[in-house]
Amino acid sequence: MRSGYWKDLATTDFSAIDPLKTVALLPVAAIEQHGPHLPISTDSDIVTEIASRLAKKCGFIVFPTISYGVSLEHEPLFNLSLKENNLRKILDDIITSLGKNHITKIIILNGHHGNLHVLDYIQQLDCVSTFSYWHFMKHEFDHAGFVETSLMLAISKKVKMKKAKKGFVSNGLSNKEKRKIGKLATKPGGFPKVTKNGVWGDPTCATKKDGQKFLSEIIRNLAKECQS
Repeated sequence: MRSGYWKDLATTDFSAIDPLKTVALLPVAAIEQHGPHLPISTDSDIVTEIASRLAKKCGFIVFPTISYGVSLEHEPLFNLSLKENNLRKILDDIITSLGKNHITKIIILNGHHGNLHVLDYIQQLDCVSTFSYWHFMKHEFDHAGFVETSLMLAISKKVKMKKAKKGFVSNGLSNKEKRKIGKLATKPGGFPKVTKNGVWGDPTCATKKDGQKFLSEIIRNLAKECQS
C-alpha cells in the first residue's frame, strides 16, 4: 500500500491495503479570526502542512482536513463553528467508514484548541490516537502571536506583517492568573473579553526562520510519538 496524499491514490492502491501497516492521518482545524494580519484559514493551513510532512516521514495516508471546528469562544469576532456534538458525529462517521475500508489505525491531528473536548471523547476509541501539534514544541503557544505567525510565514504568502499588532500577553502573570484567564478565553464569547484585537501574543517579531525551526521540532517530536 502506498503512502501519501489521498487524492494521489487510486482505487487499486486502496484495494491493496495492509490493515496491520496502513495508518490514516486526519487533520482537524477551525475557521476563525486570527487578528488583522493572518487569514481565517490559519489553523487549517498549519495543520494541513504538518500532516503532509508527517505523512511523508512516517508513511501515512493523509485524508482531507476538516476545516470546520468548534470556535464559539471567538464570538462575536468572525468564526464558522460546528457544535461539539456535530463535530463528534462527523469524526465518528469518518472513522466508521475508514474501518469498513480496512483502515483501522487512525491518527487525528488537531490544529485548534476548541476541538479538545470532542477529541477527548474520540480518543477513547481503540483504533484512534489524537494529537494536538502544539504539544510537540517547547515554546509557549499563542493565537495569531509569535508562534502561529512564524509558522504561517514559513508555509504561506498570505501573512500581512504590516498589519500585525501586539495582543494580550501573559508575561508577568502568576500561573493562577493564567489559568483563570485561559478558562475565560475558552468559554463561548470569552476570547474577545481577554484580547479585543483577537491576538494572544505578540506577532510583530515573528520570522520565517523561527517558523521553519518550529515546524522541524514539531515534525520530529510527532514522528517519534507516532512511531512508538
